[in-house]
Amino acid sequence: MIHPRLDDLLAKVDSRYAIVIIAAKRARQINNYHHQLGEGIGFEEAPPPLIESRSKNYLTMSLEEVASGKITYTYPPV
Repeated sequence: MIHPRLDDLLAKVDSRYAIVIIAAKRARQINNYHHQLGEGIGFEEAPPPLIESRSKNYLTMSLEEVASGKITYTYPPV
């Protein structure tokens, strides 16, 4: 079973394409956060995970953040 469900994600984000882009970008930020822990670098570019997750997979963490409403987005101006 996949968690969070796609229906829950589509309630927060308007398209599957946007889900992929948002989740991938946030997963990279979480990955960078974990790599910077030992280096003592600031967290401006890579904030820590915003939720408690049982998963150690960064992509799953980012999808759970989207489903919980912790991550929002806006389209860039055209």
